[in-house]
Amino acid sequence: MHSSIFSLQANSRIEIFNKRSKVNIGEFVFIRKNVSIRIDFNGELNIEEKVFINDNCNINCINRISIGRNTKIAPNVCINDHDHNYKNVDDTHLIKGEVIIGENVWIGSNVVILKDTVIGDNAVIAAGSVVKGNVPANSMFLNKRENNILQYARANG
Repeated sequence: MHSSIFSLQANSRIEIFNKRSKVNIGEFVFIRKNVSIRIDFNGELNIEEKVFINDNCNINCINRISIGRNTKIAPNVCINDHDHNYKNVDDTHLIKGEVIIGENVWIGSNVVILKDTVIGDNAVIAAGSVVKGNVPANSMFLNKRENNILQYARANG
């Protein structure tokens, strides 16, 4: 683990489960309360300078996650660079990918970022979004949301 000055508030933790894992945390990174960061296998986590990670976020890295400088992450965000391979019964129970988040990115509350995602510089990820794939620089990403209300008959009795 290589780090400079950073703040890790109450009940937050960085867990490194494998001596081959690598963690780099830049200067002036601020990690709020109840944040869980886990690195395992040959995972490489790079958090550049002046990144802000708000309360209750989870970062799970077994391959590669990079968060660019000046990125702001709102509460309850989950970032994973892998999926569980529920179809495979042998030892390869994880499917590895990577997550690359550019510089000056704003990630809203309750966002889930999945493996094989690249978010360009200056992008905004709308609250509640599930992100997989490429998000261009200087753009806003949001999942289409619809309110559907289905009426149902109430049983008498």
